[in-house]
Amino acid sequence: MIAIIDYDAGNINSVEKALKFLGEETIVTPDKDIILNADKVILPGVGAFGDCMDKLKKYDLVNTIYDVVDKKTPFMGICLGLQLLFEDSDEAENVAGLGILDGHIKKIPAKDGLKIPHIGWNSLKLVNDGRLFKGLNDEEYFYFVHSYYLQAKDESIVKAITNYGVDIHASVEKDNVFACQFHPEKSGDAGLKLLKNFADL
Repeated sequence: MIAIIDYDAGNINSVEKALKFLGEETIVTPDKDIILNADKVILPGVGAFGDCMDKLKKYDLVNTIYDVVDKKTPFMGICLGLQLLFEDSDEAENVAGLGILDGHIKKIPAKDGLKIPHIGWNSLKLVNDGRLFKGLNDEEYFYFVHSYYLQAKDESIVKAITNYGVDIHASVEKDNVFACQFHPEKSGDAGLKLLKNFADL
């Protein structure tokens, strides 16, 4: 069973719908016991970094997430869910992220011809043999909606890179922790394949 963490941060229905389309047993819940006993856990997220950290604290889910990771349960962050796994973000000064992975969330720099937020399809350059990308080709397109991007401290955890005026660490993996800046649930067949790879871990 895959638990999708519900903490009023959006992006949940489309993730649940995609997993159910794949035939996966899925539950959307803020319940700590259900999350801790799930076979796999997904942290979605749309919105502002600081607000979403506040919501995780409001629902008393921060330690639950740490416990899931410590149990070696496969865990995936999507979009803002990726960003929250890191140390901090330019979007919210003096707000600490979960700090599960080392790195910083930076604002996408303004450049002529590039609209911010970055909304749309970008191809990925696959690197470092990520398990989520098994059976997927280099240069597959995935759907992005974001104004901030990841710079991971340890580039060996980076499994996919895209470019939008700057190189963006678009997917990372370390041990049982996986994350994507893009939305696999909105990325057609390639996104469904990635979610299936996660479900099959």
